[in-house]
Amino acid sequence: MLNKLRKLVGALGDTPEQTPFAAEALAVAALMIEACHMDGAFDDTERATVHRLLKGAFGLNDPEVATLIATAEQAQARANQLVHFTRAVKDHVPVEERTEIMELLWEVVLADGDVHDYEANLMRRIAGLIHVTDRESGKARKRAEAKFALARDGQEPLED
Repeated sequence: MLNKLRKLVGALGDTPEQTPFAAEALAVAALMIEACHMDGAFDDTERATVHRLLKGAFGLNDPEVATLIATAEQAQARANQLVHFTRAVKDHVPVEERTEIMELLWEVVLADGDVHDYEANLMRRIAGLIHVTDRESGKARKRAEAKFALARDGQEPLED
């Protein structure tokens, strides 16, 4: 998943915004953080899901993911709109990979086992802003729900 971005990753280090990949990774991470906060609670399950997904999607190690999440939390807290993050995705991520980002975001939304109305609304807005059709976003949601169901039933580990 997101192979082109993985090739660009290098080391995030202490200043992820200086890597060629940082705008996309930071944008995706900030959107994940936003999704976690939509239902009013950013719990340990959601935090672990964000960590696991970022690590798998971008091929980062644990300290790099921790740095990325901390930076994304700060960026998300300062932002008053999604447009900054969605524009980075729209401008730098190929259209065929944006559905994969929607799937990652749906996995975050589903992490606590419930899709709050605010979360569903956020996902519709993000899909529109990154030019992913409702149909493709729906397919991404179904794939994320299938992964969630398998993991919940103990049939498959939650690893990407």
